[in-house]
Amino acid sequence: MKLSIERATLLKAVAQAQSVVERRNTIPILANVLIEAEGNEATFRATDLDIEVVDKAPAQIERAGATTVSAVTLNEIVRKLPDGALVTLTEDSASGRLTIEAGRSNFSLATLPKEDFPVMATSDYAANFSCPAPTLRRLFDKSKFAISTEETRYYLNGVYMHVSDADGGKVLRCVATDGHRLARIDAELPEGAEGMAGVIVPRKTVGELRKLLDDDEMKIAVSVSETKIRFATPDITLTSKVIDGTFPDYTRVIPQGNTRKMEVDAAEFAKAVDRVATVSSERSRAVKLQLDEDRLILSVNAPDSGAAEEELAVAYGDERLEIGFNAKYLLEIASQVDRENAVFMFNSSGDPTLMREGNDTSAVYVVMPMRV
Repeated sequence: MKLSIERATLLKAVAQAQSVVERRNTIPILANVLIEAEGNEATFRATDLDIEVVDKAPAQIERAGATTVSAVTLNEIVRKLPDGALVTLTEDSASGRLTIEAGRSNFSLATLPKEDFPVMATSDYAANFSCPAPTLRRLFDKSKFAISTEETRYYLNGVYMHVSDADGGKVLRCVATDGHRLARIDAELPEGAEGMAGVIVPRKTVGELRKLLDDDEMKIAVSVSETKIRFATPDITLTSKVIDGTFPDYTRVIPQGNTRKMEVDAAEFAKAVDRVATVSSERSRAVKLQLDEDRLILSVNAPDSGAAEEELAVAYGDERLEIGFNAKYLLEIASQVDRENAVFMFNSSGDPTLMREGNDTSAVYVVMPMRV
């Protein structure tokens, strides 16, 4: 195999591949990227057996062929090469080495046989639809902060993507929760997604997917089966197993009867929470909210480190309320708000609180209170 490829193109492909590869591997081949050269493009494939990413890049192919080489090492080499360099990759099957040449630099890396590289079995996808990148980005970006990191509740270690009913008909919905907070984000249902099975997309996949969604003009082809989900652009295909488990009935957690309404400038609120939380004890990080006619007092009282208080002007017309929250959870939820105002709906100091952006009901957040 022999091919020449531009450094920037190669770096983009290899960077995507090496981020999928697990650093600590018991199976040596899984640390490698499979490079295949044919026609006028090179394909870079990497997997950790749960996720597979395939990246196609234009290249000048002198001799077609395929080999595997350490993804992390190749990425490091390409990253350090000068901008605009033309990189030549030559595989010598006799010595089992891959030579990388660019200008005056020359590297030789050990290879492993391509036959040993595991390729993810293709499955029959029951639902196929295409979705604009900004829509998918919003669905996952706004929900991923609530993914649980508790390994024992593995079915919460991802984002539950499914078709659901909302006021205006059917929607494509993403939900994540860790038992303390919940995010539920809706988007218009794309054509062809009606029959999609609900799947739990793992946390690592959500992180990898984010790299595909930067181009606002891009349409992403989404394919879903009961065990796998695939996201594809013309150049990159990301295939992932989904979490084998049942996502709990989250609708029971979303409060319906919260009537006490507070409206606040989201950015100001986030900054104020951040400021008062500076003195809170790391363990609990509890912030107390005291609500009265059109004013909110945020306070933290940590006996061992100090106290803080800040007053904010808000729109609130109900009876007095004192309620406590984990500062980190409040900050994460407030930082999801794109528009100016955040609307909080309270019931009592012991009940879950609902938060949304202005009058928009397509993004709803729930946070459980704390005793303070």
